Amino acid sequence: MSRWKLIKGSRAARILMWTVVVILVLLAIPPLQVLGTKFLNPPWSPMQIQRRVEARLESTKLDSRPIVWVPLAQIPRKLIHFIWASEDQAFFQHDGFDFKQLRDSIEQAKKDGGKVRGSSTITMQCARSVFLWQGHSYIRKGLEAYYTFWMEHLLSKQRILELYLNHIEWGPGIYGIGAAAQYHFSKPPSKLTNREMISLAAILPNPRKWSAKKPDPTVERKIRRVQRLASRAPFPESQLTKN
Repeated sequence: MSRWKLIKGSRAARILMWTVVVILVLLAIPPLQVLGTKFLNPPWSPMQIQRRVEARLESTKLDSRPIVWVPLAQIPRKLIHFIWASEDQAFFQHDGFDFKQLRDSIEQAKKDGGKVRGSSTITMQCARSVFLWQGHSYIRKGLEAYYTFWMEHLLSKQRILELYLNHIEWGPGIYGIGAAAQYHFSKPPSKLTNREMISLAAILPNPRKWSAKKPDPTVERKIRRVQRLASRAPFPESQLTKN
């Protein structure tokens, strides 16, 4: 009987040991992936694969274009300003999570009796655009938070911003500012006009539905909002060269 207990005990110990090993390996994958992006420009993302699978399941054509990588130094400062002003003005101050914005969103939702509006930071958006997929599951949100933590600790703000601008979705099968400028306006980012840059910033909440080139009334309202926000918030350009 004691021998059987010993066998059972050793088997349970092995199961526990391997469970711990698997958990540790899984926990180590995200920081290693994030560290890799410190030195390498990811040529694709799981989100791109997700969109292809969705298109195939829906029997729709997806004219996916490859990412045209644009270094941060070559992205127009005004475009960065417009996106920063409309998406995450606290980007250079927070550690990936803007709890003040989240509290404000919750309070506003209670006041209006509606849903809590999006309060994702640029880092969180970057995490799901580079490493994860689009969706609303708790698993995705948990992984997003875990990747966000490591991105803020292993990457500079400048690198996070560069990854973000080169991977976010800007239309059906369009990822990153290089492909977006060509798709919407047939020109490189450096040749975009103020109006075109504002339009690109304005469609980010719903880039697969809205057009930057032919804005409908909803996008026109978004454009005016971006203009208003940018005019009220001077962009901290010194942060782009800060080590």
